[in-house]
Amino acid sequence: MTTPHDFHTPKSGYSKEDLIRSGLGGYFGPGNAQLPAPPMLMMDRIVEIGLDGGEFGKGRVVAELDINPDLWFFACHFVGDPVMPGCLGLDAMWQVIGYWLGWSGSPGKGRALGVGEVRFRGDVTPRTKLVRYEVSLKQVRRGRLALAVANGQMFADGVAIYAASDLRVGMIQPVED
Repeated sequence: MTTPHDFHTPKSGYSKEDLIRSGLGGYFGPGNAQLPAPPMLMMDRIVEIGLDGGEFGKGRVVAELDINPDLWFFACHFVGDPVMPGCLGLDAMWQVIGYWLGWSGSPGKGRALGVGEVRFRGDVTPRTKLVRYEVSLKQVRRGRLALAVANGQMFADGVAIYAASDLRVGMIQPVED
């Protein structure tokens, strides 16, 4: 789906280089969605992105993060008991939803607006090899405020360890002077 806001050709997957380029801004047009830069970028690639599919048939994104023991958060959370902070997994799912909104043509800057329920059933440790995020769009509104509501799961080496319902991301429009 190409709109006047797109400055790239939408693809069905994105490399780490693509995601870092998105973090520099302008990828979806000046002033529009961008991902955070490393180390806050919580994914290495998007392996699937689409306008349909997923649990509700309204869109699906699958992204991955390669885990290595040198990741910044392991050194400080917690000393002697290193685990990835749960809030970073939650943030990753918000990042995925904001990216999907920009990718699908919604202008503005993505902002996390809330979450319904979150359940943690496991940890990401330095022994983990791969984290996968699967997000299913549940509701999408376009207009003055573009809003996406989604359910997401996070997997560590194929085991579901986080589940979040009603993740909300909105696209905030710049205020004119």
